[in-house]
Amino acid sequence: MIKIAPLGLALASAVVSGIVNAENPRVVFETTAGDIHIELYAEQAPVSVENFLSYIDAGFYDGTIFHRIIPGFVIQGGGFDQEMARKDTRDPIVNEADNGVKNTRATLSMARTQVRDSATSQFFVNLADNAFLDHGERDFGYAVFAEVTEGMEVVDQIAAGETTQRNGMADVPVEPIVVRNAYRAEAP
Repeated sequence: MIKIAPLGLALASAVVSGIVNAENPRVVFETTAGDIHIELYAEQAPVSVENFLSYIDAGFYDGTIFHRIIPGFVIQGGGFDQEMARKDTRDPIVNEADNGVKNTRATLSMARTQVRDSATSQFFVNLADNAFLDHGERDFGYAVFAEVTEGMEVVDQIAAGETTQRNGMADVPVEPIVVRNAYRAEAP
């Protein structure tokens, strides 16, 4: 019974914090490697979630690839097609990295440049706990806005693929991992 209590406390804490929420929007990425199910943190990162959903609803991610893979760190997508052509995006959004949600394994964060408020369509999935990406002393951090709820084995499979350099970019998968379809899903 003692071993179960911490889990119960953790679940209760997650429910109270609002992260586990049946009302949170959900998204599915159907990729050439398999399906990835994602729950979005609408309360903690409203700007990032609204931005991400606007790209989903427009079909923007369909045909994009995961263009950056660094095992033990992240897989990144949402900005390039199979020819490594950068897709046109909307204006950048405000960085919500100060929302208190940490860059832990299976969470998604908005990718950005060195400019704090430069995120547009690109995102990454954390393959490990990456505390140095959290809001803090190093810099403003990277805004966590979602988590993988099903299909982390697909993410790990993508991360295990061979990479190369292509069009001046490193860590590009040799075998493209294409998003066939990205869409809103019903809560389970």
